[in-house]
Amino acid sequence: MRPEQFTEQAQEVLHNSQEMVRRYNHSQWDVEHVLLALLELEKGLPGDILTELGINAQAVKARLHQVLEAAPKVTSDSAQIYATPRAARLLDNAKRESERLKDDYIGAEHLFIAATMESQGDSAQVLQEFGIDQERVYQALMTVRGGHRVDDPRAESHYRSLEKYTIDLTKLAQEGKLDPVVGRDSEIRQVMQTLTRRKKNNPAIIGEAGVGKTAIVEGLASRIAAGDVPKSLKDRRVLALDMGALVAGSKFRGEFEERLKSVVDEIKQAQREVILFLDEIHTMVGAGAAEGGIDASNLLKPALARGELQCIGATTTDEYRKYIEKDAALERRFQPIYLEEPTVDETVEILRVLRPRYESHHKVQIADSALEAAARLSDRYIVDRHLPDKAVDFIDEAASKLRIDAETLPGNLKKTEDRINRLADQEEAAAQRSEYEAAAQLRTDRLRLEEELASEKEQLLGERKVDMVVDETDIAELVAKWTGIPAGRLLEGEAERLVGMEENLHQRLIGQEEAVTAVSEAIRRSRSGLSDPRRPIGSFIFLGPTGVGKTELAKALAEFLFDDEGNMVRVDMSEYMEKHTVSRLIGAPPGYVGYEEAGQLTEAVRRRPYRVVLFDEIEKAHPDVFNILLQILEDGRLTDGHGRTVDFRNTVIIMTSNLGNEELRRQPFGFRTDGREGNLDEQRLRDSVNESLKRTFRPEFLNRIDDIIVFHPLTQEQIAQIVGLMVKDVQERLSDRGITFELTPEAGLWLAKEGFDPVFGARPLRRAVQRHLENALSKGILGGKFKEGDHVVVDAGESGLVLTSSVAEAQPA
Repeated sequence: MRPEQFTEQAQEVLHNSQEMVRRYNHSQWDVEHVLLALLELEKGLPGDILTELGINAQAVKARLHQVLEAAPKVTSDSAQIYATPRAARLLDNAKRESERLKDDYIGAEHLFIAATMESQGDSAQVLQEFGIDQERVYQALMTVRGGHRVDDPRAESHYRSLEKYTIDLTKLAQEGKLDPVVGRDSEIRQVMQTLTRRKKNNPAIIGEAGVGKTAIVEGLASRIAAGDVPKSLKDRRVLALDMGALVAGSKFRGEFEERLKSVVDEIKQAQREVILFLDEIHTMVGAGAAEGGIDASNLLKPALARGELQCIGATTTDEYRKYIEKDAALERRFQPIYLEEPTVDETVEILRVLRPRYESHHKVQIADSALEAAARLSDRYIVDRHLPDKAVDFIDEAASKLRIDAETLPGNLKKTEDRINRLADQEEAAAQRSEYEAAAQLRTDRLRLEEELASEKEQLLGERKVDMVVDETDIAELVAKWTGIPAGRLLEGEAERLVGMEENLHQRLIGQEEAVTAVSEAIRRSRSGLSDPRRPIGSFIFLGPTGVGKTELAKALAEFLFDDEGNMVRVDMSEYMEKHTVSRLIGAPPGYVGYEEAGQLTEAVRRRPYRVVLFDEIEKAHPDVFNILLQILEDGRLTDGHGRTVDFRNTVIIMTSNLGNEELRRQPFGFRTDGREGNLDEQRLRDSVNESLKRTFRPEFLNRIDDIIVFHPLTQEQIAQIVGLMVKDVQERLSDRGITFELTPEAGLWLAKEGFDPVFGARPLRRAVQRHLENALSKGILGGKFKEGDHVVVDAGESGLVLTSSVAEAQPA
């Protein structure tokens, strides 16, 4: 009999059975060898038949192994192998069975049926012991094989394709393994209505990632399992196609298509009993297509067109447009059902239903406040994901963190455990050296520590059992970790801080009362919910001479709001003087160089939406940049080069400008010793500056700004206070070297006079401190004049600063 008459699986069986003859040191190839090889097939058809019959295949294999071990053995490895008449008869019977079943090839099932036809020998006795006969094998084969015929050498791989390549959601629902679905009744009804239509009865559920597309199908499967569906949908099965299993291992061209075709064929034979769920349906477009071949979606089209296949698809809006709508023939087979993101209240109800599952899994309790905080905070602060998925993630992760924290020993108990282990090692070493007294003492110490540890663990466990509740604080800590906003800001505890905001900002910014008050009032309006929620928290233009605190206020604001001045995006507008540089802010459009790179502004805000955005020297930018800013200031959003919408509603927009500086410079503000406001008419100054702004910026731009703030030149007292702030930095650096430092009021006044320039503001003050103070200190330290433990006093002399040192202990308290 020629090998090409057998399927690949049957050829593997015959080859393995002959190898088995050598393994058992037999001289004759018999039916028992073939039968054992059939049962040892990985994912083989004979094993499926025994499973269908309810017989343990492992037990049958063990019995056959006993039989073969008991058979006579030969000692010579070179002994020739002979086929028995029974084995030859087995092959003839297998060929007749394949012809009787109208199959083109002899498969593993034909060999198995032929083995059951044997009435004599050990194989017949073993099969009889387990109740395996020809009639029962026929019946099981029809169930396993269905209507498939063996018409190609790999035919066995097509049997039970639905079991191999799909997941039965209805069965999972019956077993209670699917999460309950709540708040989606209307959408599930819409899916059922589409499924019961005569034509175009394939729903395509379209929605953003995380809004619950798969949950809708799971909800449908749960309703079918519970019988809560129309009569036409009762006893239907919802099967999810497992694309991973379908593609895995398909090494040869055409193998993927064969598998998918076998799935479709079995669904056809099921007579509309099966509803196929294609999650991420866009992956079917192009899947499995080799050069010149057809993809999975084209294999499905004929069955969909004839109504032989009914399926539910799920995909996102972007992917539906990109893949499905482009293929008109595929699109018209589906009825789109658009799924909206649930509201915060609906999300809380969803979380209430899911709560028992997560409490059971994590062995913790979840408070109502945690559910509400998860929905509210995720909706407010996590803008690039969707409800309910992001809220469920918070609950899951918070419960996981609480459980891990509860099972982790504190540092002191961990040290006690380590000490016990060390004592046990020392005790064993002392016993081996026959130092029994020392070993006994070590044992006493170890047992005492073990008792203490057990007692402390029991007490700790009792305390933690009381405290194993996930509350809103746990959720706030998670949101803080994801967004960089301190947890306290997310809850209701920041009202007092906001009331005293001006005082807090003045710790870093000297003077500029008007600017600090205007910014503080805008932040309070936003936090109290009175400002427009669609716009940024605040948008300001800061005008004034250089060095008076415009940038410093932006840094102080970032530190106050987000506890870190690093949460500020600084955009130097002098880099955006050309028209083409606009693309650097939002990313290059498709087809241009740099398309894959994200925009410098949009990416920074997309990653961390809670930022102070500083546009420095705004008047130097190209006019096209202002078009982008219009969208940010009015709608609080911006679309980047990749089509993603970036949320600017939680940013503070600050623009600095030097416009109007000439008007300010012409006024007698200068460096004054009397602290008076001077004789400039404030309204006239404002009008003059506004005229400069109108000449530079368009009205629609200026109209969207919350406030235009003019920073005033600094007075003598303010400059002296700034000296104090700068000297504090020097004191901190010196304290690291063990040196204390004191600046006399006269020295401070001298530095203020030396460092202030009416044109350049306070910036020259930094250079004056470096030149006159830091240089002198560094020379003294390197020359050994100032040592650790010294107290350095800086005073003003006739020609400059005078530095003297004394031992720090002598310094009065």
